[in-house]
Parts: sequence; structure tokens; C-alpha cells
Amino acid sequence: MWLLFGLFSAILLGLYDVTKKLALQNNAVIPVLFITTLISSLLLLPLPILSRFFPNQMQHTWCYVPPIDARTHFYIFLKSLLVLSSWIFGYFSFKHLPITVITPIEATRPLWTLLGAIVIFSEHLSYIQWIGVIITLGSFYLFSLSGKKDGIHFGHNKWILFAITASLLGSASGLYDKFLMKQFNRVAVQAYYVFYQAIIMGIIMFLLWYPKRKETTPFKWRYAIIGISIFLTLADFLYFFALSDPKAMISLLTVVRRSGVVVSFSIGAILFREKNITRKAICLLGVIIGTLLLLLT
Repeated sequence: MWLLFGLFSAILLGLYDVTKKLALQNNAVIPVLFITTLISSLLLLPLPILSRFFPNQMQHTWCYVPPIDARTHFYIFLKSLLVLSSWIFGYFSFKHLPITVITPIEATRPLWTLLGAIVIFSEHLSYIQWIGVIITLGSFYLFSLSGKKDGIHFGHNKWILFAITASLLGSASGLYDKFLMKQFNRVAVQAYYVFYQAIIMGIIMFLLWYPKRKETTPFKWRYAIIGISIFLTLADFLYFFALSDPKAMISLLTVVRRSGVVVSFSIGAILFREKNITRKAICLLGVIIGTLLLLLT
């Protein structure tokens, strides 16, 4: 069951990527990110309120948020900082790069998660898994060559570095999620980490972006911003539900969750009419095959 929830989360995550690209085209990143986190926090706000005043009724649902102490808030706040850091790098890269360039980079996240598990948890790879690592890295290299046809040089393009940094931070967040799900209530984690994100982004926007707003890309309201919040909130809800299952494997769930790039790549290629789709699709297929081999023991 947890794997099925992970698959639904992946589909929603793919739609989230598409709406994110629509919202960020020729638009200011910081206010888009702030409004996204604000809407998400408002969507989840009823859960802790209802759990506070109607605990007996809410305890029998999937949406119950139990009381949490200061220690739990601290760990959730760290989650907010980690995810927000990944989002800031990721949103800027989404704004400046084609979606068919971004999605294969994001598809490598399971590789970084697995390598992180090796370093942190002393896990070992089988020969087949090492082959998967080689195929993934090889496909990523070929993809970098393909990107040159779009005028994008991976070694000298700071937005590519932003995308890679976002993927690395996202992988670290995935490892941290497994720790959080073992310790704390999944709904409490989602509700409060989004709340903290909105506060942090509000401070960043009004202290750093707003005073210099006339010197940067102007902000334009787009309904796709609402789509970002809805798709991400639903995707995270299903993801945390799947991850809270004691039988859930973070390595497998990460691969399934990142399969959403197929959705964003396909829709994005059609919607934005980007170039060299066949070459990029072959590289993306190589990344997917490599990550699937990582699942074999």
C-alpha cells in the first residue's frame, strides 16, 4: 500500500513541476515561493486547529495533529530550513532552464540518497547496484553533452549548479524524512514545517526582496501559483503517509517518487515546445534504468 501512495505522490509531483515552471517563467522567484508556502500553510492550518479543539473526533482520521513539544518543533524547523534551501536553488533553476533539462537532473536524486545512505548508515552496494550507479552517472554525462545543443554548458552554467545543489539538498531531506517519520507524527511534521517555511520566506521577501524589487524581475500573479501549493501539499501528504509505514524503504520510495519526472518531462516537452527532446528522453531513460538497478540487491 505504501508503494501505491508513493506512486500517486509521484504523479502529483510531476504536475507540481509543470505548474512551477508555468508560474516562474519571467517572474520573480522569491514572492512566488513565499505565496506558495503561505497558501500551503493555509491549506494545512485547519488540521492542528481542529485537532486542538476536537481531538476525540480527529484521532480517528488520517489528519490528526497531536500536541508536540519544543524538541519536536526544533527538528521540524530544521526540516523547514533544509527543504527551503533546496527549493530556493530549485526554483531559480526552474526559472532559467528548460524543464526538459531540469527533470533529468532531478531524476538523479535517488542516486544521491543511496550514496548518502552508504555514508551515513554504512550500507553496501551489490555489483548490480554499482552498475546502476555507473549507468546513472554515464547518462547524466551524456545529458550534459546534449544540453550543449541548447547552449547550456553544465560546467559553466550557474543555474545547472543550482539544480544540482537543489537535488543534493532534496536527497538529504529525504534521508532526514525517514528519521522524522520514525520519531514524530507525519501530519504534525507536514503541517508545522510548511508553517515555518511561510514565516522564513516572509522574512526573506520583506527584508531582502521587497526593498530591491524594482531592480529585479517584477512579480506577476499567475493562477499556476495556486496549483503549485495544491499539488505539492497533496504529494507531500501521500509521501509522508507512505514513509510512515514501518515497512517503507526510503531507497525504493525515493525512486518511485522521482518517477514523477516522466510526467513533468512529457507534459513540459509538449507544453513548452522545447528542443532536442529525443536526445534528452534517451538520457532520462538511462537515468531511470540506472536508478531501477539501484533497487536490486
